[in-house]
Amino acid sequence: MSSREIADLVEARHDSVKRTIERLAEKRVIQLPPTVNTEIINGLGKKQQSTMYQVCKRDSYVVVAQLCPIFTARLVDRWQLLEAQVLSPSVDPMTALNDPATMRGLLLGYTEKVLTLENQVQKMKPDVDALHRIAKSDGGTCISNAAKDLQIRPKDLFTYLSANSWIYRRAGGKSWLAYQSKIQAGLLEHKVTVITHGDGTEKTVEQVLVTPKGLTKLSQLIAELVV
Repeated sequence: MSSREIADLVEARHDSVKRTIERLAEKRVIQLPPTVNTEIINGLGKKQQSTMYQVCKRDSYVVVAQLCPIFTARLVDRWQLLEAQVLSPSVDPMTALNDPATMRGLLLGYTEKVLTLENQVQKMKPDVDALHRIAKSDGGTCISNAAKDLQIRPKDLFTYLSANSWIYRRAGGKSWLAYQSKIQAGLLEHKVTVITHGDGTEKTVEQVLVTPKGLTKLSQLIAELVV
């Protein structure tokens, strides 16, 4: 890291940073770093030569701590950014186009990624096909049977449906009812059965059924929860 970068980080004059480096080097707290000459634009908008110190990581911490301790965190962030750039250097498009070796490496990398994705798609295909078959099939299934299809406990499915506004119970009621929004969306439906007793009296029983579309939706939602 250059002394000018340190000056920018701690919001100090570059010459002050250089004097601090030289003073610390005289006290043998740090080693006097090598210098480099570079061209900068001064406050008047003119080009001029500037001499900077190239400070190593360890010594840069010492310099910043001497100048302004509260800016040490900025220095840490700056070093992490510089190290990340070294580990993952960006590829210049024009350089890549003019360098057969670079292009070959990039193409091989992309080819491997494509093959990996295609392999993942093939592995997922049976599950996707099964979901499509379920979605296109006719007739609903009770929540307990739907739980078996989803490979979870019926109790857990009832709890999930109730907590996520799929089903509810009226105050004092025992039967589960489907929310109208889920019926309109084609995810749930009601089955009403009239039972006639031996004495001639009738009893109406309501049952919530999960449609094929609803079962497909639930399988996706539950898969997301597992992940």
